[in-house]
Amino acid sequence: MLRILNISMPMKTLDTPRLTIRPLTEADAAFMLRLLNDASWLHYIGDRGVRTLEDAKHYILKGPVEMYGRLGFGFCAVELKASGEAPDELIGICGLAQRDYLDDPDIGFAFLPQFCGQGYAFESASAVLRFAQQDLGLSRVLATTRHYNQASQGLLEKLGLRCLREIDHPDGDRKLLLYGIEWS
Repeated sequence: MLRILNISMPMKTLDTPRLTIRPLTEADAAFMLRLLNDASWLHYIGDRGVRTLEDAKHYILKGPVEMYGRLGFGFCAVELKASGEAPDELIGICGLAQRDYLDDPDIGFAFLPQFCGQGYAFESASAVLRFAQQDLGLSRVLATTRHYNQASQGLLEKLGLRCLREIDHPDGDRKLLLYGIEWS
């Protein structure tokens, strides 16, 4: 049974010691174009057909921004906080989405390759899970990953999610592993 939340609060910015997790805006289109066409995104997540800055703006507005307004959550920009003279640097995305084929919101994350393996995904996903439980009052969060994405599986398990079962992706071309975490 699909549970659609009706959250009246806007998506808020989350802070961790090293990161700022904030709502995506049209100004992030160039970054999203780069991320969505990175080889690791294409391999592990899939081709979204975003090829131009206009495509990227549309992707942001019709995906995350629309979801913020409707549900109070969505995928967010993850920025590395400034150090010294360097400005904040956009390094990836992390957040929640409500997919038509899942009963509960699911957590997702993606980072440019040069920022993988440094704990940023764990740090941002931990903050998003706290937001899901404490601010949104969710009792369960799901996640999906492809069988061959051992890095994501390891991160999900480190976050406390457990593999529940294998599911068919709704496009019918692949199987996914479904993970979940529940809070009382």
